[in-house]
Amino acid sequence: MSSAEAEAERAARAALTWVAEPGDPLMGALLRYCSPAGIVAALIEGRMPRTAWVPADSAVPETADPPRRGGAPQGSPCEGSPCEGSPCEGSPCEGSLPEAGALGGGAGTLWAGGEPAGMPRLARALSRWAARLGEVPPESGLVALRRDGIRLVIPGDAEWPSQLGVLGEARPWGLWVRGRADLRYACLRSVSVVGTRAATGYGTHVCGEMAISLAEAGWTVVSGGAFGIDGCAHRGAMAVCGTTVAVLACGVDRAYPQAHEGLFDSIRERGALVSEWPPGRMPTRPGFLFRNRVIAALSRGTVVVEAALRSGALNTARHAHDQGRPLMAVPGPVTSPQSAGCHEAIRDWGAVCVTSARDVMELLAFSGDEPAGQQRGPVLARDLLSQEDTQVLEALPARAGRGPARIAIAAGVDFDTVMRCLGGLAAAGFVERCDRGWRLRRPQPGAHVGPNA
Repeated sequence: MSSAEAEAERAARAALTWVAEPGDPLMGALLRYCSPAGIVAALIEGRMPRTAWVPADSAVPETADPPRRGGAPQGSPCEGSPCEGSPCEGSPCEGSLPEAGALGGGAGTLWAGGEPAGMPRLARALSRWAARLGEVPPESGLVALRRDGIRLVIPGDAEWPSQLGVLGEARPWGLWVRGRADLRYACLRSVSVVGTRAATGYGTHVCGEMAISLAEAGWTVVSGGAFGIDGCAHRGAMAVCGTTVAVLACGVDRAYPQAHEGLFDSIRERGALVSEWPPGRMPTRPGFLFRNRVIAALSRGTVVVEAALRSGALNTARHAHDQGRPLMAVPGPVTSPQSAGCHEAIRDWGAVCVTSARDVMELLAFSGDEPAGQQRGPVLARDLLSQEDTQVLEALPARAGRGPARIAIAAGVDFDTVMRCLGGLAAAGFVERCDRGWRLRRPQPGAHVGPNA
């Protein structure tokens, strides 16, 4: 994909975050068959989107090159032939266009050559999305967001957390991120810590101790930025200069709850604020439940510290359980209603009972992880890096940051190569974002660093 095509897809996915609600199953299914730019163009022109080749039972991404027969992709109109614009009889194209049932509609072909063929539910959705196009800011507005330190991370970016693929068609169209941390690298070794807003003294003590110990061992703490257990988890990680990620149910430029504005400012310095909702969007009650699936999907596992039977934290726990991710819960007093949800998760959902950060780390650790108590350093030795990676790495300053354009000049490579290498180097632990661009990652005291690193 060329730079122009990549930027067009980024702009289109940005627009989709304004027009479609996160987790919308119709949009998720539509993205299997159509490019983001194609969907946005169809909304602007008031027509049905044209399909791209992706078989209905396949998880192949939109960018995959389809197998061809006779010069035409299967499952689409034959290019350059008399049947162009409609499926051709007796050819591999016949009847292989996406079925309406795949998008939640009735039986029959969804569309052929851009003409709707009976899809009332999709038609209503397209009308609903098109009505919101006026909310999408112009290019100058997106540039202003980037100036404010807000970036859009999309599938295919080096910073995109690949573990979000577990969400299938409910995967975010893109994630708005504000903060210094590289999202993919931060979430490679992370744990979600969630719980009730009405936390007790017992819950805040256990949560604080657990978050501190996890952060000291090099784990990123993921939570939702709410009052109670969420806020305690974020503060615990930052108390020892650890990394924390807050997944919000509003735009990353909004402080909700407002009393956590100072907390969110601190998280931007030590981690990242993340949201599926575009900048400027205020939270809604259903939005908190939708974002919980992302909290569960970003990390290796989820810990419920304290939760009543109707706590929203149990919604996150249910997502973790359904995603096949390790689910843990902290037991509490049997007389405390704030721990009743944790006990239910242990009894009915198979959640593992944990009482300390060590229990969590032992359950989630991979065989290659450092023992508890050691900070994480680069995961590759320098002599295993490619020549381009090495050139880019040598061009980065140790203290003051440097922008990608200046790095490209210093390294003697093009801009696209720099952006690709920076993502990989960040994921490997060599570099980090800063106010002025990029710099070498600062080793923490006692950090374990690979040979020749």
